[in-house]
Amino acid sequence: MNDHGEVEELRRRIDEVDAAIVEAVNTRLALVQELWQVKARIGVDRVDPGRERRLREGLAAVNRGPLTPEGLDELIGSLLALVKRELGRAGGGAR
Repeated sequence: MNDHGEVEELRRRIDEVDAAIVEAVNTRLALVQELWQVKARIGVDRVDPGRERRLREGLAAVNRGPLTPEGLDELIGSLLALVKRELGRAGGGAR
């Protein structure tokens, strides 16, 4: 494979990963929407600080890098904020 072909192959693989990330975020949105509906039905608060701490600890334990601990913390924070914003925009429902 020539250099140009190698570049294109790497870009193709990156595109596949990016598409999988979008799909995973959409799946997470749908699951959180369902979770919030159940919590509303049974009278439990949406936000659970202990759950967020366990999420961060669990993901830190499986992170093999090259994502740094600081980068992982930023990613998790951004993901949680995104989910709250998106579900808020959709009135508590995913699109």
